[in-house]
Amino acid sequence: MQARRQWNGRGNRQGAAGLSFTELGFGAAPLGNLFKAISEAEAQAVLDAAWTAGVRYFDTAPLYGLGLSETRINHFLRGKPRDQYVISTKVGRLLSAVPPGNGDGAGKWIDVPSRKERFDYSHDGVLRSFEASLERLGLDRVDILYVHDLDIFTHGSESARAARLAEFMAGGYRALTRLRDEGVIAGFGAGVNEWEPCDWLLNHGEFDIFLLAGRYTLLEQGAAGFMDRAAAQGVGVVIGGPYNSGILATGPRPGAHYNYAPAPEDILARTTRLQGICEGHGIRLVDAAFQFPLRHPAVVSVIPGGQGLAEMDSNIRAAGAKVPEALWQELEAEGLIA
Repeated sequence: MQARRQWNGRGNRQGAAGLSFTELGFGAAPLGNLFKAISEAEAQAVLDAAWTAGVRYFDTAPLYGLGLSETRINHFLRGKPRDQYVISTKVGRLLSAVPPGNGDGAGKWIDVPSRKERFDYSHDGVLRSFEASLERLGLDRVDILYVHDLDIFTHGSESARAARLAEFMAGGYRALTRLRDEGVIAGFGAGVNEWEPCDWLLNHGEFDIFLLAGRYTLLEQGAAGFMDRAAAQGVGVVIGGPYNSGILATGPRPGAHYNYAPAPEDILARTTRLQGICEGHGIRLVDAAFQFPLRHPAVVSVIPGGQGLAEMDSNIRAAGAKVPEALWQELEAEGLIA
């Protein structure tokens, strides 16, 4: 069974008491046919393998496969005792059905429902997104809601991000606060690819938990200050993208991906150094990459993706790996981690 971490929300908020995250969670973006299509049987086999290994935290979003990820999780969770798992999804986008061939996500989401996405961080937009997710998931509640993609990566500029943050704080934030106060959800936060909006939100509202993808890894620790501030306030952090889109799982091989693109030379060189030190201690690079974020007290779960059984098996092995303290000490001495 997977190790667990207890989480009680910001300042030990009573409404969130009792949520228990497995250190290995399941990031469900690949179930949305990310970059390649997988069959329903393949998707369910990966989920079954995760459950059998003790994984009990599942994260999804309307964006992932334009609804496909949530509906596949519906199939999987049906019949599972509701008190045995934690599930999170996201708000900030609304999906509309359009004629075949007119949907979004071409080249990224393969063989998915024909849907157009529209950003909506307003009060009513967040509630509508939540209600649609409940229908796709076949559930009457979820544990955590993250406001999705309030970052420059998604919206294109700092001014556009600022406008979306303002839209959310004026509307969607009130909706999430009400859902939490009424006990409909246990807590809420943001799911983003940048630590800066997380830090901004931490200082401008009462958030419980953040999902930060790709910014606190063996290759990147620029988020460390935010992570420290979150821990000091009792705010949890889920780490997505612990392998930086693949290179920390595959190693610095030709064609290795970093941040959804071919890795540049400096990243290949840094990863080569990391891999050499790991091998010197008899540890796989992917094992160290998974275990590294768990060293921070704010982290409640790490959620690598897994589109096939081989990837899922590798994640399970990484979660159970015992990394010697001497490896971390050498990485620190070499200036590779703070």
